Amino acid sequence: MNVVTTPFKDLLIFEPKVLGDSRGYFMESYNKETMLKNGIDINFVQDNQSRSAKGVLRGLHFQRHPHAQTKLVRVLSGSILDVVVDLRKKEPTFGQHFSIELTAENKKQFLVPKGFAHGFLVLSETAEVFYKCDEFYRPESDGGIHYTSAGVAWGPDPLISDKDKNLPHIREAKFDF
Repeated sequence: MNVVTTPFKDLLIFEPKVLGDSRGYFMESYNKETMLKNGIDINFVQDNQSRSAKGVLRGLHFQRHPHAQTKLVRVLSGSILDVVVDLRKKEPTFGQHFSIELTAENKKQFLVPKGFAHGFLVLSETAEVFYKCDEFYRPESDGGIHYTSAGVAWGPDPLISDKDKNLPHIREAKFDF
């Protein structure tokens, strides 16, 4: 697996080795030893999966301490614009966003560490998104920021839940990173 760094501390992209032939393909989507060899020691405890239609925007979400989550995100079918906003106040990238297109075809995975708000926009007719978390979801730690908070170019008229429409902007949001 190839590990690609980003301009944001600890925000990584994984490019798995895909072995393909006329029958299809095989790849390792996760290997604890490979992670450890790359200095990544994360104990994932929960897997989540969602299916969404084109134009659906989910986010920007995070979990507050003590249940903040690191996520390993990938797309099983379709394509998404995956976006994070750095909420770590002591980092020079605080308040800035990073985005990557994740697709079933490119098989890239996105490691989103604690301290980032995370969301995505579905680009294909439908998309199935799968992610591993290193902490269990706890409703009392649920948080988020409004999708317009960081100047992300989401495109026209995304489909957004009422909950996400009513999230606070970054300057009003409560987080402790």
